[in-house]
Amino acid sequence: MNEWVLAGLNGTNPLAFLAAIGTLRVSTLAFPDRTPRMRWAIWEGAWRPWLSIEATVDVETWLEGIDRVLREETGHIAFGIADNLNLPIEAFRKVGRDAMELARPNDRRYADFLAAFGSDAVESVVNGKRSGMMADTALRTMSGAGHQHFLGFMRTLAKDNEIKDIRSALLGRWTYSDPGPSMRWDPNDDRRYALRWLEPSGDPIRTVRGANRLAIEGIPLLPTMPVKGRLETTGFTQEKRRQAVWSWPIWKQQIGLKVLSSLISLPELQKDNPDRNALMAMGIAEVYRCDRITEGKYRNFTIAHPV
Repeated sequence: MNEWVLAGLNGTNPLAFLAAIGTLRVSTLAFPDRTPRMRWAIWEGAWRPWLSIEATVDVETWLEGIDRVLREETGHIAFGIADNLNLPIEAFRKVGRDAMELARPNDRRYADFLAAFGSDAVESVVNGKRSGMMADTALRTMSGAGHQHFLGFMRTLAKDNEIKDIRSALLGRWTYSDPGPSMRWDPNDDRRYALRWLEPSGDPIRTVRGANRLAIEGIPLLPTMPVKGRLETTGFTQEKRRQAVWSWPIWKQQIGLKVLSSLISLPELQKDNPDRNALMAMGIAEVYRCDRITEGKYRNFTIAHPV
């Protein structure tokens, strides 16, 4: 087996974690017979993911495989259903039927994205009233205000991303030298005036393009589900009148994509005080948690802390 550290990804950063699981998902799509696996270990002062794959695949071959999958059009269909996740329920139901008909045993990317985007079984509530629109994922950070479009930005990132962006996001240090758009999953995207020396609205957006692109591919691993009349997103908890909270695990053993899907959905991760002994028995060394905050018409995520 070949194994290398993804030095650019810090497990305490929500964008980096989403990019890490997106990387494992895309690696599995690119090399389904080469058993890609991932674990986390402390490296240079932070939890970093280590990816392993059969020895016939070296780093450059792996990066080329990721780039190939990211460019495949079947992975982009879901980004084109609208500019934002505010479709009428019937419209979202129709694209869901289309995705079901297009799904194949070896390619269900369209359907997997839609299952993570939202549901036609639950209406969103605006100002205490049902809107007739689909309820959507807790990962949604924008919905058109200020020309920031959740799905529109995904299309831009899918179109403009290059292999050099993937390489620098995964294997290099994040320099925040890329122009936008950003999906607003990085705590550094929080540009509130109170946190800045100068009023920040005119500052150019600087981000890590490859990390945002890979993080998009992590979304299908956090599907939504109607629960007691409301829509829940895997990994998130939200009580009435409180901000959503996102919790994720850091594991020490090499695991594949199917095990990862089970691991990140463990109910124990969402408890105020998770059972450490139970989690350690499953190979989970740490649990990180961050808040999703709303500022005006935008959402951001805070810096995560260990639980």
